[in-house]
Amino acid sequence: MTAEYTKPGGRKRASIKKTMRALVPLAGIGIMIAVWALLVELSGVAPYTLPSPQAVCDVLIKDWSILGPALWTTTKTTLQALLLALAGGWAIALLLAQARWIEALLHPITVAVQVTPIIALAPLIVIYVPSPHMAQMVCAFIVAFFPIMLNTLQGLKSAERHQADLLRTYGASRWQTFRYLRIPSALPSIFAGVKIGGGLALIGAVVAEFTVGQAGRNAGLAFRLLEAQTRLNTPRVFAALVLLAVLGGTIFAATRLLSRHALRHWHESEAEQKL
Repeated sequence: MTAEYTKPGGRKRASIKKTMRALVPLAGIGIMIAVWALLVELSGVAPYTLPSPQAVCDVLIKDWSILGPALWTTTKTTLQALLLALAGGWAIALLLAQARWIEALLHPITVAVQVTPIIALAPLIVIYVPSPHMAQMVCAFIVAFFPIMLNTLQGLKSAERHQADLLRTYGASRWQTFRYLRIPSALPSIFAGVKIGGGLALIGAVVAEFTVGQAGRNAGLAFRLLEAQTRLNTPRVFAALVLLAVLGGTIFAATRLLSRHALRHWHESEAEQKL
């Protein structure tokens, strides 16, 4: 009888916790917007210096025919680059994890590409990649690739040695060791790389649009931001920034949800925590 009465209460507390997790970030955003509006109201600053939240909302509605397609262009470039970075990063990490000499051979190349600023590589990419959209995607891919590959490789190398020795004792092949030990052990690191790579893919796409951006219907948000800046259309600059922030937050939330769904039942990093 006791369990029957306490169980509904437990469900109610869990529901309250979920509601609080959703409301606390929204409250933080609301406070930030309120402080922004109050600062504009009290300081009397000119709209071309710091527009009010209402002015930014008006621009989002009025110029959606321009900002909407730009948002889709940036989203498409980011997601394509992220998918390529995931496929390439996982494949290269699996290759490097096969033997120390393979890692020693290829690791300096990947590091050299990563530590070179993408804004310095962009002119070369434009020369060798004729399509502007493809060049932007390559830039974003390079930025997102390394953390995904490095986190995956570190996870594959972090499997407990005595468990690997036990599998070898029972006659497990190299592939079976990877399938049943190394890959499951690497999942927390793999998803950490996915979360980092999602944000970096967006950063790479924005930097690429700054350097390789194209006008017209295929222009991205970064190009529209620069265009608005040159015209001193500060409300549109803020509107583009808001859309970029929303896009980045959406990508991070999606990757975090994927990680939580995959790891919450067995790994501490995604276990239920008290507020």
